Amino acid sequence: MASNFTISEVIDSFGVNKFTWSIFFFLGMSMVFDGYDYMVVSYTMPQISAEWALSKVQTGSLSSWSLFGLIIGGALAGIISDKIGRRKTLIYSIAAYSLLSIPIYFVQSFEWFAFFRVLTGVGLGACIPVVTTMFSETTPTNRRALFITFGMAWMIVGWVLGGLIPTFVVPLYGWRLCYLIGGIPFLYAIFLHFKMRESAHWLANKGRKDDAVKVLQAIERIATGKVTDWDPNSLSVPLKSKVVGPKALFSKDYRLATAGIWLTYFCGCFIVYGINAWLPSLMLEKGLKLSSAYGLAIANNAAAVFANASTGIVAEIIGRRKNLICSYFIGGASIFIMAFVPSNFAAILTANIFMGFAINYAITAVQPLMAESYPTEFRNTGVSWCQAFGRLGGALAPMVAGLIMAMNLGPQMSFLFYIIPAIIGGLAAYFFVKKETKGKSIDQLAEKNTEVRLRSVCGEAD
Repeated sequence: MASNFTISEVIDSFGVNKFTWSIFFFLGMSMVFDGYDYMVVSYTMPQISAEWALSKVQTGSLSSWSLFGLIIGGALAGIISDKIGRRKTLIYSIAAYSLLSIPIYFVQSFEWFAFFRVLTGVGLGACIPVVTTMFSETTPTNRRALFITFGMAWMIVGWVLGGLIPTFVVPLYGWRLCYLIGGIPFLYAIFLHFKMRESAHWLANKGRKDDAVKVLQAIERIATGKVTDWDPNSLSVPLKSKVVGPKALFSKDYRLATAGIWLTYFCGCFIVYGINAWLPSLMLEKGLKLSSAYGLAIANNAAAVFANASTGIVAEIIGRRKNLICSYFIGGASIFIMAFVPSNFAAILTANIFMGFAINYAITAVQPLMAESYPTEFRNTGVSWCQAFGRLGGALAPMVAGLIMAMNLGPQMSFLFYIIPAIIGGLAAYFFVKKETKGKSIDQLAEKNTEVRLRSVCGEAD
């Protein structure tokens, strides 16, 4: 083909096709396993706490140790993925979190449990941002937000499994077997080694245009059944930023976007991870039976699946910014309702489902902006560092909630506490998220940033 073309143009020309759905499945299953290995601790927390006679704060920290690992893994994976590729980083991260879950079956103390949960968290934290980045780089522009957010719904499916499996396994075999089951995803990492393709955007950005074209041809073969003789020399690639890596996130052109997505995601993680960690325990305090308490937590996460699917649809209609701002204030309202709901199961279930939908809708509304705010050369660094910072909030929340619960203020105050981060998240979205990315391809967004940098350089020269 003689005329110049971009990777986004080629991918967009195929629309949603068999390749898109295969990527949706490959990345989605990665998130299912990731979600299970993270969430299983919340549903084994009461048994672990009882076995080792843990305090409230120690019990809350059981959910936090993996989140500290997520922070480390996320921070490292972004830099690594931008250097060695999305595919390798994803495969290595799945292998890591699955294999490191197995030793927990044998641990006999709180300290060793914490140690291995941190290590497991490193792998979990590396997996999630790569999935977001891969979705952004392999799906058509007009469906990008939908696939990114719907992709996060797979993780919630894993969260649901993280509740269902312990519900049946723990009474029969104890809590330890749940972590042995967490080692199964290693087999999936082997499967991806043979089936997963590298991102064409990443290959082209690294100057490997021949390889990028081969990936595009493979996509075309799956999508249309034919292959075009694309000329690698005609492949247009946006100019690279001079500054890359973590430092680029705080440069003049990106610091406002970084502040917006970091703050909103921090608040979202604080709410979601804090509530998920303590919801079964809070429901037990309200007088519900263990099975009912677990059932509510599972229903909360099931509602999140629908939230993740719908937030991408709305973002494609009204735009990322409006969707994000509204979602945090609605999330705060849902928490308020949950705090004051009457103490009967039907009312609690209804309020709980609404809250699960609203708070997960809010945290997922941030996801498209993570990938769309940065160019290919440091996109996964941007996504992963944002997620790492957000999960710092998620790591702190269970312990802070444990301190509040230790004050014996009751379940109502324990819920009302989460309205504060909901308000902060909404305000951060309003004041810091200024750029609308709806309808713009990855290459167009990169070109726009290039134009801004060029104008900046010209201005300095003048």
